[in-house]
Amino acid sequence: MMTSDETGRVPQRKRADAVRNEKTLLDAAAAIFVTSGVEAPVRDIAAKAGVGTGTIYRHFPTRADLIIAVYRHQIEACAQAGPALLESSASPYLALREWIGLFVDFLVTKHGLAVAFQADNTGFDAMHHYFLDRLLPVAGRLIDAAVAAEEIQPGITPLELMRAVGNLCIGDDPTYNARRMVALLIAGLLQKPPV
Repeated sequence: MMTSDETGRVPQRKRADAVRNEKTLLDAAAAIFVTSGVEAPVRDIAAKAGVGTGTIYRHFPTRADLIIAVYRHQIEACAQAGPALLESSASPYLALREWIGLFVDFLVTKHGLAVAFQADNTGFDAMHHYFLDRLLPVAGRLIDAAVAAEEIQPGITPLELMRAVGNLCIGDDPTYNARRMVALLIAGLLQKPPV
């Protein structure tokens, strides 16, 4: 049953093809943002998505709208991936390691978000809270499963791990390999046999 919004109207449900088209558009925008930054021409995003620029503007009237939608889309994809990886991976540690890889992919796109919110601290704060509300529990579940399986050392919190990974992903030097550093961090979580 659909519930009404504050105006009393029942929101329209998007058709399955509209949802697929929007996902394709957001995936294309995220890929372009990674390679060309958030200021990339809309025509490049449209070409990658296989749509006209008008389609993008119809869905996302401003660049900030598009950036925020990409950010939310990637948060949701990352949040949904955690439980799926726990089910399908050979071990909780491998699920955590793969999820961190997805989180790193997300962080690469996220760097442009500050540009979209230059004059909107309220919007930035809301997105930051959304990010924490959706991803901290997923990271916590993955960590807890790996600790319970005695694969990683206990004591790390989801926020500590996500901040550590985030800090390792910062950098403009093209010779810096953030993925390698994150892999070393994740390997360092492994349970060490007593000496």
